[in-house]
Amino acid sequence: MTTGAIIAIVVVALIVIALLAFMLPRMRAKAQVQKRERELQTRRDRAAEEQRAEATARERQASEAEQRARIAQKEAEAERAQASLHEERAGLHERGMADHELIDDSERERFEGTSAMNGRHDRDGDGDGVDDRDEPTAGTIDDERPASDRPARFERDEVEVQEERRRDTPTTRY
Repeated sequence: MTTGAIIAIVVVALIVIALLAFMLPRMRAKAQVQKRERELQTRRDRAAEEQRAEATARERQASEAEQRARIAQKEAEAERAQASLHEERAGLHERGMADHELIDDSERERFEGTSAMNGRHDRDGDGDGVDDRDEPTAGTIDDERPASDRPARFERDEVEVQEERRRDTPTTRY
């Protein structure tokens, strides 16, 4: 080999070594940055997954709490209805209109002649020998009877009652 070829080979080898010495740290630094980016992306994904799992759990808890609240509201409404029923019954007892509930059939003779047995609360209010609950009511409403003793003409549901109350309530416009 000639000296020129040897010098060319040495120069090329020195250039390759210099390039490797110069480029190798940059490549290592770039590889480390990419490794850190992958780790950071993994952490982001894990954090997002944990937050979504927590959000799902909280949403489920909120739905359960809302359902428990609806149940509690229905129970409260039922309790209010029971309280109203008992208040109405108390009013009937105070006015002596429910004495028949207090006296058994076996005690009727014992309470004969009292206000409980004056015939006012018999099931046969008109004295025709037929239970008034079994008689037809169309066109036969006796206006002299108290409204509580009259048979109901129809059943109203709660929505109709609320709308009627809303219509009866005066509104003020400014």
